[in-house]
Amino acid sequence: MPSNDARILLQAAVPTAAVGAIAAVVSGVVAGGKGAIGAAVATLIVILFMGIGLYVLQRTAKSLPHLFQAMGLMLFAAQILLLFIFLAAFKHTTLFNPKAFAFTLLVGTIIWTAAQTRAHMKAKILYVEPEKSEHSS
Repeated sequence: MPSNDARILLQAAVPTAAVGAIAAVVSGVVAGGKGAIGAAVATLIVILFMGIGLYVLQRTAKSLPHLFQAMGLMLFAAQILLLFIFLAAFKHTTLFNPKAFAFTLLVGTIIWTAAQTRAHMKAKILYVEPEKSEHSS
């Protein structure tokens, strides 16, 4: 993974993990141990799904740059759909508190998206790769 891609991944994952840790503490206080587990699982799912999505998007940008925007929109829609499927699948679970899970999943997704957007805006990424010119001496 090139340095810009790794930097963007780090700048999105760190705030998401921090918010997830805060959500786990708050959920633990409010809903007990199952609340903390639900928040932790949701944080891991967000980081995993969004991280894989970022990786796929960066590979698409390198190999098929003309599909980058369409792929980005499709990938984001697929990620949101998968997160809703997780919410529905774990709606009535007894493994952890589903409300803490759902709230952390929502907040984590928003934080990841905002942090990734900020990282992309601050990154100095060339729109066009400059051609190397050979100078004859």
